[in-house]
Amino acid sequence: MFLKRIDGPRTVTLPDGTTMTRADLPPVDTRRWVASRKAAVVKAVAAGLISEAEARERYSLSEEELESWKRAVREHGVRGLKVTALKEFRQP
Repeated sequence: MFLKRIDGPRTVTLPDGTTMTRADLPPVDTRRWVASRKAAVVKAVAAGLISEAEARERYSLSEEELESWKRAVREHGVRGLKVTALKEFRQP
């Protein structure tokens, strides 16, 4: 068995003690972004599993989109990533 050579770690330990691997990331061809998938990408970037540039390239995200996900998690937690909760968290 051969392991594919990758840049960065194969696994990271998150602040809550759980481990995250590249297998826990959403598929590259993801089109429907639910809150849990967005949160997985944000956690992976924050923990250093993948870089921001790699996440943007891998999932065809804009810099603004990834930043808005990170801001939503920072300010409101994973619940802030839900599209249905946008009105609740929007500033007037």
